[in-house]
Amino acid sequence: MNPGRFRSLLAVLCLTCHVAAAEELVVAGGHFERIFERTPDGEFTGLGPEVVRLVARQLGHTVRFELYPWARAQVVVAQGKADILVGPYQTPERQQRMAFSRRPFFQDQILFYARGQSAIAWQGDYAALAGERIVVINGWTYGERFEQARSSLQISVANSVENGLRMVAARHVALLASNRRDTEPVLARLGLGGQLAPLPYAIEVKEGYFAFPRLATHDGLRQQFDAAFAALAASGELKRLCQRFDVSPP
Repeated sequence: MNPGRFRSLLAVLCLTCHVAAAEELVVAGGHFERIFERTPDGEFTGLGPEVVRLVARQLGHTVRFELYPWARAQVVVAQGKADILVGPYQTPERQQRMAFSRRPFFQDQILFYARGQSAIAWQGDYAALAGERIVVINGWTYGERFEQARSSLQISVANSVENGLRMVAARHVALLASNRRDTEPVLARLGLGGQLAPLPYAIEVKEGYFAFPRLATHDGLRQQFDAAFAALAASGELKRLCQRFDVSPP
């Protein structure tokens, strides 16, 4: 990061917008590899916390992170019990409940994972998956085409990527729908890299955002966050952080 350039950009921004008095921001998230993680000693790490800390520091705020099951984290923010949600993809339904940041901060490739030498001929046609059991992760979304096809698919739900991979390995299901970033580290930890692999054709490419309560009380925070985050991205710091955490930039 070029500190001088970042500070100068923020100085310009502060001339054109009023920054609220210092406050503690409550930031919620679910466990996402490289995006939002908690270490055994309780420290929050990943691209999301790093970006939030930098932005909050420039706005004069402190931060408290909270980890929830992903579906619960979304509810907590939608109800205004937390100020920021880390990492959601945009969907029409989520946009009704939460206000999203203007810019995304990372990008994901979503894939089907299968046992090695799978004979499933997946090229984007969901009709080819008729009769195949697919496991998805609770609270995740997989793109508009997948959601449109969901009623015609045999879907099971797991509460974690690890559980989903184990279901595929044990032949309880044929496929796991998941993103590469969250899945590859878990495959390595489980020692399943030689048994399971992604099918070559992607389900979707999605971008991850920050989201805020859709409440008038949070409009100012969202606008200030957007301005400071734009300065962070323009300075090159976002790209550097993506490289540091091995996350694809938007």
